[in-house]
Amino acid sequence: MEKNIPPRSTIRLTRRGWLVLIATGAVAVVAGTAVVVPLLAQRSGGEEAKPASLVIPEGWRASQVYDAVDKALTLSAGSTKKALAKAGLKLPNDAQGNPEGYLFPATYPIGKKTTPESLLSFMVNTANKKFNGAPIAAGAQHNAMNVYQAVTIASIVQAEAASTADMGKVARVVFNRLERGMPLQMDSTLNYALDRATLKTSADDTKLVSPYNSYQRMGLPPTPIDNPGEEAMRAAINPPAGDWLYFVTVKPGDTRFTADFQEHQRNVAEFNAQQKSPGPQSSGPQSPRPQSPGPQSSGPQSSGPLSPGSQGPGSQSPGPQSPGPQSLAPQSAGPQSPGPQATK
Repeated sequence: MEKNIPPRSTIRLTRRGWLVLIATGAVAVVAGTAVVVPLLAQRSGGEEAKPASLVIPEGWRASQVYDAVDKALTLSAGSTKKALAKAGLKLPNDAQGNPEGYLFPATYPIGKKTTPESLLSFMVNTANKKFNGAPIAAGAQHNAMNVYQAVTIASIVQAEAASTADMGKVARVVFNRLERGMPLQMDSTLNYALDRATLKTSADDTKLVSPYNSYQRMGLPPTPIDNPGEEAMRAAINPPAGDWLYFVTVKPGDTRFTADFQEHQRNVAEFNAQQKSPGPQSSGPQSPRPQSPGPQSSGPQSSGPLSPGSQGPGSQSPGPQSPGPQSLAPQSAGPQSPGPQATK
């Protein structure tokens, strides 16, 4: 097994309420649960103008953000991704120019002079303000990791947690596995490598040669796997105490955490039975949907948490473990892909 590990001493549910959407010269108020769709201003002759704002939901991958910016600015597919080279984004050195994890989820205003470069810079600058100040930076230091590692853990939490309430426990599972020298075995990292969102992880999938294969590699993936929100970040820097090593969302609203492998196997068997039975099933990881961001202003507004769900780690035997605490930082894996490419 390849090692990809850190020094370590200690180591979505849709919001309800009022949704305020701002269109050019008008404010629309909608009661109840809703999905955010930026209102479009109408030009004379019925032609649609650019949207007044762009919503980036929590948990979107960079490829999804690029596609959304292209559409919002009515650009040809791939324009935003190409603009990365000249955007001059203020990313941490560990990111090596890859903005994954730093395209902060929020609602961003769009004007006549908005460009892909200005939007991406706005997102990254917002992330830096959120992540580099207290309590995030202090919390990361308290847990013997840097901010980039905290963002990477938060991205896994964002992808794996079935609800905001589960985020802390998922983060604790990540820390407990790292401390015990166990591979994370997170399906979400494989899904990122394969540019997909599914519950169906096969034995062949777990053999994938990729630095994002957390079944084969120890430690964290080399980059975040999505762009996490503030709830996931808080979970990553301050998880609750617990001995959990495994979890599975058996059905919506029923995520089970345990430290016992045999108990986990029984939970997974129940999950599999639920998937085969007719009727409502756990949806598992989904392509995130925009949620109500609350009242908007000229600055970015935080979007609501999502509910991707997950089968969780440890569907395989825990196997031998490495003694002692492990490092959070991924080891060099040679030339690496910056993650999945945008699906056109």
